[in-house]
Amino acid sequence: MSDYTILNLREVENVAPKFGMPEGMEARFPRRQLGAEQVTLSLQKLAPGGRAPFGHHHTEQEELYVVVAGSGRVALDDEVRDVQTWDVVRVPPAVVRNFEAGDDGLEVIAIGAPMGKENDAQLHPGWWSD
Repeated sequence: MSDYTILNLREVENVAPKFGMPEGMEARFPRRQLGAEQVTLSLQKLAPGGRAPFGHHHTEQEELYVVVAGSGRVALDDEVRDVQTWDVVRVPPAVVRNFEAGDDGLEVIAIGAPMGKENDAQLHPGWWSD
């Protein structure tokens, strides 16, 4: 028998409310349910005009972000860039990043390398405050 997993991302628990995230924000992290060992991903959704309440960077993990619906902006250290559906943003570990949804909301799949047992993310609350 082959070893694989099929999982619908929308059926993975939205953990945003558990962490006090704003109304209209979703965060789904299916790594454990998928049994993934070599890669990790998440589905993140922001309501129209919504913004993640913190920036973050990693110690070692490079990430790719694929905009799968909507549009908005991404802040990368001190630069802000517009993004739209099917844009891919590669972010090296040390760059602080955050997303803001446009008028039509924003859905992003984040893809990263395996994280080991500890999450190497460093949070920056209130980082993008303009």
